[in-house]
Amino acid sequence: MSASSRDPKAPPGELGNLLRYWRDVRGMSQLDLSLEAGVSQRQISFIESGRSVPGRDTLLTLAQTLDVPLRERNALLLAAGYAPIYSEAPWNAQEMHGVIRALERVVRQHEPYPAIVMDRHWNLLMTNNAAPRFFNCFIDMASREGPRNMLHLMFDPLGMRPFVADWDTVARSLLQRVYRESVGHVIDGDTGRLLDELLAYPDVPRDWRTWNAPAAAAAMPMIPLGFVSDGVVLRYFSMVTSVGAPQNVAAQELRLECMFPADEETEARHQDLLAAHALAARRR
Repeated sequence: MSASSRDPKAPPGELGNLLRYWRDVRGMSQLDLSLEAGVSQRQISFIESGRSVPGRDTLLTLAQTLDVPLRERNALLLAAGYAPIYSEAPWNAQEMHGVIRALERVVRQHEPYPAIVMDRHWNLLMTNNAAPRFFNCFIDMASREGPRNMLHLMFDPLGMRPFVADWDTVARSLLQRVYRESVGHVIDGDTGRLLDELLAYPDVPRDWRTWNAPAAAAAMPMIPLGFVSDGVVLRYFSMVTSVGAPQNVAAQELRLECMFPADEETEARHQDLLAAHALAARRR
């Protein structure tokens, strides 16, 4: 099927429901969307009621105005009977070669601090050498079954959780990050299931949606992530990077996270921690 042809077998009403869903998510009335997109309110009403199907360009204009993520734009196109136009090839496909090379360069140059690349659901796709070395200072990463998920690693009582300082605060901030950093600021089904799995761990704070950082933490530029090693807390913060102007699904959904020392003491102790663990491993 060509990109401009339509499939008459598309489920009736599905397109209208999807468009209405995204309009509700963005808090836009039909009039608001009409004014922003330059599409008549009457046509939008007809699309949502199933009385008409827009041309592909019109549909893409509406999706762009509503800031619909690329994966979900494909769903809109399919619902209208059009072929998807945004590639959903895997993150490491040949078409992503340039992006992958750039990510490899960044994570490599971030040594000796951890750098990781994740998908939209916080699954680890790539790391530098420092990341597993750092986490192995606390737990045996080889004993954890794949695929490795950063949030499960932090919430699991058999993972990093026992070593996280102020875990309740960290847990609340991480759960809020899931919403804040979700693609298109929308929780898809798989992310919703991930949240349910995290909340199923014991003693996860239930007030995370309405929680505000305490005054002492609010005075800092970020909430540090602290790890306790031999009674000393090493504090880090993250910088998160995404691909600019993505044109395929994988590029839009990739997230690079680099950890930095939050204070001079952590910067001084970080290398000592890695060196001590490496020495202990050689002696075993």
